[in-house]
Amino acid sequence: QVQLVESGGGLVQPGGSLRLSCAASGNIFSINLMGWYRQAPGKQRDMVATITKGGRLDYADSVKGRFTISRDNGKNTVYLQMNSLKPEDTAVYYCYARDRWLSGYWGKGTLVTVSS
Repeated sequence: QVQLVESGGGLVQPGGSLRLSCAASGNIFSINLMGWYRQAPGKQRDMVATITKGGRLDYADSVKGRFTISRDNGKNTVYLQMNSLKPEDTAVYYCYARDRWLSGYWGKGTLVTVSS
């Protein structure tokens, strides 16, 4: 089992920045991919960014050039640096992890609101 705890959400003005953090615990050595998804009101949950154990990065087209995913293996933490935020980035952001047996784990989510 893997447990994920997100932090760092909040209210930010358009054009501003936020950094989300996701701390993993439990059977962390089984994790081969971590990432961030988001879900806006009335919409489906979509992938934002992922990073594999080997360091491969993947981003949704809508955030390329604005968001950066990174990890600190020593802290078992994944980060999402979000710059040039837009109102359409408003959503609940969920941390996700997948283990070597392809089981998926979710955090409880953190709300990001981009508004003036």
